Amino acid sequence: MIAERALKTLEYDKVRQQVATYCTSSIGKSAIEELVPQTDFDKVVQLLEEMDEGLAILRVKGNVPMGGIFDVRPSARRAQIGGMLAAIELMEISSTIRASRILRNFIEDLEADETIDIPHFTMKKEAMPVLTGLQHEINHCIDDNGMVVDSASQTLRSIRQSLRAEEGKVRSKLESLIRGSNAAKMLSDTLVTIRNDRFVIPVKQEYRHHYGGIVHDQSSSGQTLFIEPDSVVQANNEIHRLKMKEQAEIERILLALSAMVQEVASDLFNLVKVLGDIDVILAKGKYGQANKCTMPKMNQDGYIRLARARHPLLPMESAVPNDIEFGKEITAVVITGPNTGGKTVTLKTVGLCTLMAQAGLPVPALDGSKLAVFKQLFADIGDEQSIEQSLSTFSSHMVNIVDILQKFDHESLVLFDELGAGTDPQEGAALAISILDEVHGRGARVMATTHYPELKAYGYNRPGVANASVEFDIETLSPTYRLLIGVPGRSNAFEISSRLGLPESIIGRAKSFTGTDRHEVESMIASLEETRRQSEEDAERSHVLLLESESLRKELQEKLQAYEERKEALDKKAKDKARKIVDEAKREAEAIIAELREMRKNADQVVKEHELIEARKRLEEATPLDNNKVLKKAAQVKARAQNLVVGDEVKVLSYGQRGTLLEKVSTSEWIVQMGILKMKISDSDLEYIKPEKEPVVRTAGVKNRSSHVKLELDLRGERYEDAILRTEKYIDDALLANYGRVSIIHGVGTGALRQGIQSYLKKHKRVKSFRFGEAGEGGLGVTVVELK
Repeated sequence: MIAERALKTLEYDKVRQQVATYCTSSIGKSAIEELVPQTDFDKVVQLLEEMDEGLAILRVKGNVPMGGIFDVRPSARRAQIGGMLAAIELMEISSTIRASRILRNFIEDLEADETIDIPHFTMKKEAMPVLTGLQHEINHCIDDNGMVVDSASQTLRSIRQSLRAEEGKVRSKLESLIRGSNAAKMLSDTLVTIRNDRFVIPVKQEYRHHYGGIVHDQSSSGQTLFIEPDSVVQANNEIHRLKMKEQAEIERILLALSAMVQEVASDLFNLVKVLGDIDVILAKGKYGQANKCTMPKMNQDGYIRLARARHPLLPMESAVPNDIEFGKEITAVVITGPNTGGKTVTLKTVGLCTLMAQAGLPVPALDGSKLAVFKQLFADIGDEQSIEQSLSTFSSHMVNIVDILQKFDHESLVLFDELGAGTDPQEGAALAISILDEVHGRGARVMATTHYPELKAYGYNRPGVANASVEFDIETLSPTYRLLIGVPGRSNAFEISSRLGLPESIIGRAKSFTGTDRHEVESMIASLEETRRQSEEDAERSHVLLLESESLRKELQEKLQAYEERKEALDKKAKDKARKIVDEAKREAEAIIAELREMRKNADQVVKEHELIEARKRLEEATPLDNNKVLKKAAQVKARAQNLVVGDEVKVLSYGQRGTLLEKVSTSEWIVQMGILKMKISDSDLEYIKPEKEPVVRTAGVKNRSSHVKLELDLRGERYEDAILRTEKYIDDALLANYGRVSIIHGVGTGALRQGIQSYLKKHKRVKSFRFGEAGEGGLGVTVVELK
């Protein structure tokens, strides 16, 4: 994992906060708070591919339906331990399940769109549990406002009807009182109100004894008493009893629904996890859209190439884009130049873009940018003077650098800002050079900034190191923030002073005080000239190679197109031929089955139904294999024949019979027992048969394979034709296993698959009856079949 100190130093948390604003659910926002850069290359690539799919979906559809999602994990945990969920919690669970169903349908529609490829979203969709049955049960009992409805149970409906009737009687009696001849004089207001869940009337203090009854409350002045008259006390008691009964029935309903939630609590956890993942992916995509970010191509070679990269936390309109490349021949870059020139911004841009990419976030750079996955990233940036530890700026930096030197390796990215600053310039420069030598020498990728002139020559006598600087405009006396790799920073003090009006005599005298190492300067100039000349020659060679490669590419494209056309024609021809063979085999199989059925009719039920099914299965297994499968099977047989031992069960290919190996009589022949016969058979005519793990039990002449046949068939996500074929085979297997009842899971969806399955079951002779599943069996998403 990337060190927390580096994340804090590079302000990664601010990027995370920006991304979180694009989440549509609290689940996604919580997940973003835990989003950290990954160090596993495959995981990073997966995260970026998921984000790129999200970007593609947003470009095509504009938005994704993610409304109505709640973090129901706390509710599911309480249900797991037997707690009773409130109606509002159950409503949130229902809303979340409904939102997942809408999202599933949205992704399925995208899968049918040939213009977009979304394999990762398809996997997310398949990982979402289908809990439509629970949603329907909750919706039957609780409305969108989180209230238990009358129709939740017949008992509740009856109680509430009685309650409304009693309340009506009480109101009627009290209204007759407040309409009396003296009511206007004795009452503070002519209305019926409620205190302590009892119907009362507001009576003036001096007339309290006129109505009798119970005082439940009084006004703040004490002049009005809220009295329950004697004439409605019994009726109010009945209302109170009915309300308690109503509450008890509501609790019973909520407990029953909570028990249903308890059964699928683990599925709810998975559902919330998947929905949160999708929300995070889409938030990354929206962030990328809003900030003109792209997906970088990742590598494990420590290579960084950022095209027109911007600092992620600076406004787009003011951030200056830069091209930054190092990590192959050049593994260390030293940026020199004056303060406020943009050196630190460049350093943070590289660090932040690396962290973002490793967290699966797009980076603010042009398409074609490349970044590496580093196992560790270290950053010593900014003034971290520690008052608590009584450390100076230099000491604070040095404590951090010592820690970095103890932990980094060749798979690390190390960023130093103002290396060696805060102490004597000569000693600071010497320390900076030594530290850079250590980090660069151990194979890490390093980028450092400094204002020491001694480091301007650092990259000219060390292989793998490059100087860089931030451009300064003498005309405007301000930095342009453009990074210039390969060119060391110049001191512009004399030029700036001159433009600001300092007398030339003073500037000339100042120049006489400066000493220059002439050999170092000459070496630097010569190196720059050699670099320029080499660059021009390389550019010319590259142009020639580009023309040649373009011609070769065109030629190869033409040949590839011709090859693909021929390959497609041959594939079509082979498939047509294979289809004809398979169709012929099926027709022959159907003819055999028809003959067997006819024999049964004519032979007074001598041929049993299970024998017909067994025959059909044998015929299906006899369907011709394609050449690849035949060759593979033959190779497996040959390889296994070399390891046969006495007692192995084999198939004698020339006779089509099973047998047992008794004795090896030569290097290539065996004595094989087939029934009552013993024969000498060659290795090449034997096929090893893997023994069955469980003994086959015979009942009434039929093999019992119940251990291999499940009691339910899950067809969710299947195409219609494939689902019918699987159902047909499954019913046959269930009949052979002597099952009396099985379940077919088809889901709710549009209903087309359900109708097709039930239409097939109506026509099947061995289907006694079928029905929809009950609440505990899956509801409308399951058909329960009775077999005969």
